[in-house]
Amino acid sequence: MECPFCNPENIVISNELAFAIFDKYPVTKGHLLIIPNRHVSDFFDTSLEERAAINQLLEEGKALLEETYQPDGYNIGINCGETSGQTIFHVHVHLIPRYKGDIENPRGGVRGVIPEKRMY
Repeated sequence: MECPFCNPENIVISNELAFAIFDKYPVTKGHLLIIPNRHVSDFFDTSLEERAAINQLLEEGKALLEETYQPDGYNIGINCGETSGQTIFHVHVHLIPRYKGDIENPRGGVRGVIPEKRMY
């Protein structure tokens, strides 16, 4: 199967080693994916330079989202491996803008990957 991130369309921002696109199935308005150019499946296999490039685009993506959508907060997440829920095996970092009221009680944030563990 061809990797959907190896020939991206509609790149929003980019640098020498990575790019950002809007998620095709957004959790919230403005949900971005930050993706290294090199096809690598696991974040832990990225180079330090790729991680720096990803972090740069996280900052630039946040600035873009602030200007465009004015979110109230953010979640940043990476799925590493099938057990974590990864379905596309080309590293991608989710930058998910959050808005007051988008869920009734946001307590626990990313802990919600296991729903019964979110509330503590």
